[in-house]
Order: sequence, then C-alpha cells, then structure tokens
Amino acid sequence: MINLSQVDRNFFAEKGVVIVGDIVADQFLSGSISRVSREAPVFILKHEKTDTRPGGAANAAANIASLGGTPILIGVIGEDASGSALCDSIRQANVDLDSILLNGTTTTTKIRVLAGQNYSPKQQVIRIDYENDGVLDQNIRSSLIDNLRNAADTANAIVISDYLKGCITRTVVHSAVANAAPGVPVLVDPKIPHIEYYAGTTLVTPNHHEAEGATNTRIRSEDEARAAARQFRTRAQCANVLMTRGDQGMWLLSDENEGHLPSAAREVADVTGAGDTVIATMAVMLAAGATMSEAARLANETAGLSVAKFGPATVSLVELLKVVEASATT
Repeated sequence: MINLSQVDRNFFAEKGVVIVGDIVADQFLSGSISRVSREAPVFILKHEKTDTRPGGAANAAANIASLGGTPILIGVIGEDASGSALCDSIRQANVDLDSILLNGTTTTTKIRVLAGQNYSPKQQVIRIDYENDGVLDQNIRSSLIDNLRNAADTANAIVISDYLKGCITRTVVHSAVANAAPGVPVLVDPKIPHIEYYAGTTLVTPNHHEAEGATNTRIRSEDEARAAARQFRTRAQCANVLMTRGDQGMWLLSDENEGHLPSAAREVADVTGAGDTVIATMAVMLAAGATMSEAARLANETAGLSVAKFGPATVSLVELLKVVEASATT
C-alpha cells in the first residue's frame, strides 16, 4: 500500500526504473502565415521557433523523472542535428544519457508544423516523419542488451516502450523478463505486430484501438472492454492488462481487481504522449509498492493532467498530489 500524502520526492528517488525502447524526437515548428506563395497555391509560413521534446521511450523517462523516480533510459539516437537537440531536451528533463547508444543513422523524428496568424492560436497543419525503423546493427543490438542486463540488476521496475522503430525485439523483451529481480514488474507500452513478444511480462497497456486490433473485436461498452481485455491477456500471455479508452477512461484487468476507471480528464488539449505518462506512472507507483489497482487509479489521474497540456508533456508529483488531495476532500 502507498499513501502519497505521507511520502516525499526522496522516497521515489530511491526507485530506479529502467526504460528500454524507441527514442523519438518530437519537434514542433511554429510560425505565422501572412501571405500566399506565387510559386504554388500554398501559404507561406514565417518560421518563429522550433521546439524539440523527448518522445517515445524518452517521454516515458521524462515522466518518471518528473514524478520523482530515477529513470535509466536505454535506446538508440542517431548522430544528427535532431539527435543532438533531442539529447539536450532529455538532459533538461533530468534524464541521464549514459545508457543511450549513438547510431550512425537518422534519429526518428516527428515534426509537427504549427501555423497561425498573429491574432489566432497556432494549429497543426501537417506532420513530417523521419523514420528509423530498420534492423539495428548487430553491435548496437548487443550493446543494448548488455546495457539492459546491467541496469536490470538494481531496477525496481522495467518499462518496455515499443514504437516499432527497431529497438524492441523478442530478445530484448526476453532479456527484460529474465533479468528482472523477483517481484520486479516488467511493463509494456505495446504495438500489436509484436504482441507475441510480450509473454511473461507483468502488465501491458494497449489503447482501445490496439486492443480491438489484437482481439478482432469492437469495444463500445464496458462488457466489450471486459471481454477484449481478457482476450488480450490470453493472446499476449501477460499477467495484467490496463486498457486506455480515451474519454471513456480505462479498463483494468488484474488478479486483484477487474473494472472500469472513469476518465479523469477535465479538458483535452492534446493526447500526444498520454500513453507514455500512463506507463511511467504505473512503473513508478508499482516500484514504490502500490498495488495494481492503486497504481491504475493514479495513472488515470496523470493521464487526465497530461492531455490538458500541449504536446508530449510531463506530470509532476506536486500536480498529482494536488489532484489526489482535491479528490479526497470531495
């Protein structure tokens, strides 16, 4: 059991969480539109700024740090300008770079172009993806496994962040499960083409679209969510499932509890990275001794806080405490 009101940040700082997975640079290029090009019927965007934020596994690590945990991020970044900017943003999020490997390829980068006029808010008009989803070099793969094995020795939880960009293989998942100390949870933010990799893990957190794809079912009601979660657990061969359902909240399937958690979102600005916040919260709280149900309730709260922010965002322990205290008095 864990009582947030009776612990401080130092308590969580003792909880080391390994995050292994696909590291993504989330970039936001913003500017103002003032005229139409004479070369083609398109607007001209006058660039104002470019903001690079940790995405994918790096966003999960940033959320763990923001919640007070100690993240150990393992993954691959390209040796390019985007990778350099991403490393800077990861450092600013208080995440160590020691276990990140440099690869001579392109950093996986998602550029969201935000456009507006001086008197209007910026709107996303297009996204440009620079993908790096090929098979990693054998030496890189071996080094990644070595870093995972070394970090797992002292981990209180292990997170597998799978974005189908090349880092997560059957071998990586097997290594995480095999090297986790007894009682240490292994959590997966999944992609369905890899569902058979996740056997033996503690918790998998599909969104409802992923759960529908994995089970070939439609999820529109709590009964359908219950059935899909059970089918998903059977197919993934994992111990527990936490299905995120957007404005419909979450569905938890565990040995101790099964049921619906209503959405905690007060307002929704952007759902980007909300899944990273959910799995980060689950990892930190389970590492600190929370039950699966307690961790899920807190993850539901951080998800509500995350989607109220723009872009991949972090939620702090202070923000979470305020929400928990407010809920206790109502």
